[in-house]
Amino acid sequence: MEKYSSKLNEFDTQSAIALVKDKFSSELCDSLDLSRVSAPLFVKKGSGINDDLNGVERPVQFDIKETGEIAEVVHSLAKWKRMALMRYGFPLHTGLYTDMNAIRRDEECDNIHSIYVDQWDWEKVISAEDRTENYLRATVRSIYGAILRTARAVEAKYPVLDCYLPDKISFVTTYELEEKYP
Repeated sequence: MEKYSSKLNEFDTQSAIALVKDKFSSELCDSLDLSRVSAPLFVKKGSGINDDLNGVERPVQFDIKETGEIAEVVHSLAKWKRMALMRYGFPLHTGLYTDMNAIRRDEECDNIHSIYVDQWDWEKVISAEDRTENYLRATVRSIYGAILRTARAVEAKYPVLDCYLPDKISFVTTYELEEKYP
């Protein structure tokens, strides 16, 4: 692994992580009309809820003493999020966000990958008419605004950390990329 050197001590790093998680989740919820829903840590093997990611990861498994069933630590929440939107009855243009914790024992570890996963995820109910480039761009702008407000809050508390994010986000279509880089 490439050597990494933190600009903050361990305590301040943990405090900064908490600030990012709290501020970003609040900003994201406000921007996209999301509500927090707790994600499962494990699911019943064979339930169809646990995504296999690329099909070669081996989920961490254990038996449940009470039932004798096998449970798997969740790898991905893609299927679960859609089920949760329906189960909780989220209305149009609202959604959920969650903080998934997982163990991916086959992950190749480096400075940004670990066998322990702490991952935010969100999903929103939209209509067929919303599936447009304009709606997608507006959603991305909302998310980027939440990221910027979070970065500014972190910079204000920890001036040693530099934020190099532009004030506005840019878009490039695949067609434009293909034209520029055939």
